[in-house]
Amino acid sequence: MLNYFLAEVLRHKSSFRFFVNFPSAKQYFSQFQHMEDPEEMEKSSQLRKHARRIMNAINTVVENLHDPEKVSSVLGLVGKAHALKYKVEPMYFKTCFNIYIKTNHN
Repeated sequence: MLNYFLAEVLRHKSSFRFFVNFPSAKQYFSQFQHMEDPEEMEKSSQLRKHARRIMNAINTVVENLHDPEKVSSVLGLVGKAHALKYKVEPMYFKTCFNIYIKTNHN
């Protein structure tokens, strides 16, 4: 139970930090692109839901590090969806990765 709680806090904290530090990234998210107030973003169920999806994908990758084909498949699907469907600029991938690593390392 404690591990679940800690994971929930970290995933939300990481997503929150990303959008506070890079508000221009909100343009890709119709659910919360209108939110300007950091407190509103911190309480957003939509932001929590998105953070949960991110961490679930990361968890799938980590659990399958022994299976390079699975890792490649998961990352490929996520990358294609964000690049082609959502038209996310590549700079956000590196920025998001760095924030998640930094938040979850501390």
